[in-house]
Amino acid sequence: MTVDAIEDQVAGSLLRSARLRLGLSQTAFADVLGIAQPTLSAYESGRRQPTLPTLLRMLNRAGLELRLELVERDDHDQVLAEWESTLDDATRQRLRSQGYRLVSDPA
Repeated sequence: MTVDAIEDQVAGSLLRSARLRLGLSQTAFADVLGIAQPTLSAYESGRRQPTLPTLLRMLNRAGLELRLELVERDDHDQVLAEWESTLDDATRQRLRSQGYRLVSDPA
């Protein structure tokens, strides 16, 4: 799946998740949001994307809010790769035999 395809699904997934969380049908949720049911369906399926202000307004009407948080980048994979580069071949083989998948192993 491409980044563009993922971006096209984010708002719709959030709206669908909100609707299911509230236990509402598309028709009932569209009424709460103040939009037509076909519009909600288009959002949920990714055929249309609301703007961020529109998404926030709709979630607010449903009594929900979207919280975003900026955090430091997770460099866990890089730390593991650096640690793994210090291992000798025997240690790598022992770890693999115990079921560990190393960063350098093919996915």
